[in-house]
Amino acid sequence: MHVVVVHDYGPLGKVLLERLRGTPLQVTPLLVSDPEKVNLSALEEWIPPETELIVNALWLTDPEVAERDPEGVHMAAFSLPTALAEFARDRNMALLQLSSCYVFDGRKQSAYISSNPGQPCNELGNWQWECEQALRTLLPRHIILRTGWSLGRFIRKMQKSSGAGETLRLPGRCRGQPVTVRDLARVMTAVIQQLDCGAEVWGTYQYAGAEEITLYELGLAIAGLPGIPAGIRVVDDVPEWATLEPANATLICTKIRNTFGIKQLPWRSGLSEELDTLARD
Repeated sequence: MHVVVVHDYGPLGKVLLERLRGTPLQVTPLLVSDPEKVNLSALEEWIPPETELIVNALWLTDPEVAERDPEGVHMAAFSLPTALAEFARDRNMALLQLSSCYVFDGRKQSAYISSNPGQPCNELGNWQWECEQALRTLLPRHIILRTGWSLGRFIRKMQKSSGAGETLRLPGRCRGQPVTVRDLARVMTAVIQQLDCGAEVWGTYQYAGAEEITLYELGLAIAGLPGIPAGIRVVDDVPEWATLEPANATLICTKIRNTFGIKQLPWRSGLSEELDTLARD
């Protein structure tokens, strides 16, 4: 199968391409350095006609960035994926598209299943949910993969701290499941390989690392690791940016296990590796 991987300069694209190049798949990278400036009418020039699957590896997981740049997130989270879906539909290609737990507002008392309707509470989730609905209408042969929190996002947040004596406020009211870049690349590769084997299992799936945790507890788990400034004081409090975070961002991932045999791995076991991956980014 010929796979085109749409990616940016972030670590997921690099790690995913490394994994896919270790398979028999024919892989073509398509670098999108700035999604806001993509000429959507030029897709035919970039995507080879023999392509069978387009993988959109632009992983948008930071609602803070989306609030600061609503036009940019509209382009990256909605306009580009829907243009890819239309392109794929007209040429009998399939599409794997990433989404996130931010399509949910967090008011549900229990974890979300893949068939729960979205009700976003921030700009990022709004456009991801709009994209999901558009893909279901435009392209029957699609895989939507919703993910939990990006572990790297919160590692970077702590790395920006000046260190000793600084207080970092993280909300204990927000609960979810982190996922590492390498674990997500593992999951995406497994899905792609089974599609290559002819699996007709289109639809919406969810994946996040094993173990639910609060953002406050996550901060405590990251503090003290190599590469994190020493002496950071993590406290259970609600900073301004946390108003964008759903109280409940937990995802049930049994559908991807039952369909593809993909098991959740503990995100804690990937903490050090995630730090290394971010350091090379």
